[in-house]
Amino acid sequence: MMRRIAVLDAPSNLGLRPPTPTSVPGCAKAPGALRDQGLLPRLRARDAGCLTPPRYDAGDWRPGDGVCHAREIADYSAALADRIGAIIDRGEFPVVLGGDCSILLGSALAMHRLGEAVGGRIGLVFVDGHSDFRHPGNASYVGAAAGEGLALVTGRGQADLAAIEGRRPYFRDVDVVVLGIRAQDEYRLDLQAAGIITRPVPALRAEGAARTAQWAHEQLADCAGYWVHVDLDVLDPAVMPAVDAPDPGGIAFAELEILLAGLVDTPHCLGVELTVFDPDYDPDGAYAAEIVNTVVSGLRPVTAPGSMPPRLRPEPPPPATPPRQSAPIGLVSAGDAASTPVIGRPVVAGPPTDTPTGPAGSAGQEPDEPTEPPAGTVEDDEDVLSR
Repeated sequence: MMRRIAVLDAPSNLGLRPPTPTSVPGCAKAPGALRDQGLLPRLRARDAGCLTPPRYDAGDWRPGDGVCHAREIADYSAALADRIGAIIDRGEFPVVLGGDCSILLGSALAMHRLGEAVGGRIGLVFVDGHSDFRHPGNASYVGAAAGEGLALVTGRGQADLAAIEGRRPYFRDVDVVVLGIRAQDEYRLDLQAAGIITRPVPALRAEGAARTAQWAHEQLADCAGYWVHVDLDVLDPAVMPAVDAPDPGGIAFAELEILLAGLVDTPHCLGVELTVFDPDYDPDGAYAAEIVNTVVSGLRPVTAPGSMPPRLRPEPPPPATPPRQSAPIGLVSAGDAASTPVIGRPVVAGPPTDTPTGPAGSAGQEPDEPTEPPAGTVEDDEDVLSR
């Protein structure tokens, strides 16, 4: 058995400021540029289509107005969550091509819905050159959702984005692992105070990408599964300048490949998103080609023979009268496991694992399948409407 990848385009640029007064962020072109380099056939992936975002128009936004494009981002996030959920329901592995980091809200909403459905918590591995943790509690005002994504998905910020469908937070602080931020990230102390686990670039490099991926698995052992967010500005601008906010001190393509391969090499990984590549800064397509090479190699464990599909399963409701020989909650008999299609963590024999108490961490039509299954600071006005 092998997992099948489904690639979904989410070319939203609603979470970024315009690069110039007369232009819009070019990351909306990223899915097309990556497809042009042969991403889908090289992944042997199903084409899950494109979710077209609303028009980019900052209008007369001013500091103090809240997050720019908030209503449009909220609507898009709900639709994106629908599409991601449909892919997972098919037993496939979603690879979502952004777009800017505001697409994380759609992924987070999908994961919260899934966690609620299975009676467990879903975690987040956040691979990014920046913490994206700006929120009203540590900044004078907010503006660009792409620079506030991690804050929003952990429940900080305005309710129309941080609590879509009344869900808040989408991820608990203890269910988030942040990898690849710079050592002097602006909000590193806020992350520490929140109890969000981080491994900045110096520590990641000292431990190695493979061991860091394993370490991230271990931090999320109490979760039913996890989502992986990859902002390509985690790469050093010496090798990847075609992003909206390049920042020195990043990792190399080879390190990202190893890290990605380690993170997805488990049925507990539910999907991956890629964000912030801007083809406007890649006129000859060389950076797009390098991204595709890295992603194809990094995702190889997903489609390797013998790889397991996601197997999340809700805990059974407690019976009114416990049966004489009932199994511990969360265990499934061999017959049930063999006969019931499930997604999420494999069920294993043994006593149940204690998990922290707390709230559960918890459109469009996709194309048909192919007939052959493929083998704390104050920013100025310009900065706040950026990342």
